[in-house]
Amino acid sequence: MIEKTLVLIKPDGVQRCLVGKIIQRFEDSGLKIIGMKMQWIDKEFAKQHYTQDVAERRGEKVREVLLDFITEGPVVAMCIEGIKAIENVRKITGTTEPKAAAPGTIRGDFAHVSFSYADNKEIAVKNIIHASADQGDAETEIKLWFKPEEMHSFKTVHDTFIL
Repeated sequence: MIEKTLVLIKPDGVQRCLVGKIIQRFEDSGLKIIGMKMQWIDKEFAKQHYTQDVAERRGEKVREVLLDFITEGPVVAMCIEGIKAIENVRKITGTTEPKAAAPGTIRGDFAHVSFSYADNKEIAVKNIIHASADQGDAETEIKLWFKPEEMHSFKTVHDTFIL
């Protein structure tokens, strides 16, 4: 099943100059970037991304630190397409807590912060990247971050082998 998903390289990933290395991970696996841009978002836009249900699931304090974190610098937004893209992107990304992320994943290789450290410092977990959790989130997030005219369909060499 060909899917689309949203990936954000968060401000810490941009500030650490990891954009190229992260893009390469997705392209090397055969996934296709069909939309990409750099954007410095404001708090109002961030609230649309981290909706109120984040506060209901994880607490208002967590939502506030996430809002502060994602607005502290530019973000690289990508719409990635491929077979089971949501699942495969999340596998490449690694678990949300960098300390627990497996070596070979983006978070496992480029971050090491724990939830407890971030909680003690009252900061967001610097975990480099966001990836849509499921199909519903992917559809909502892609519509928020990209206009239809910012998406570009094309064939890659991988398409000839998988389609």
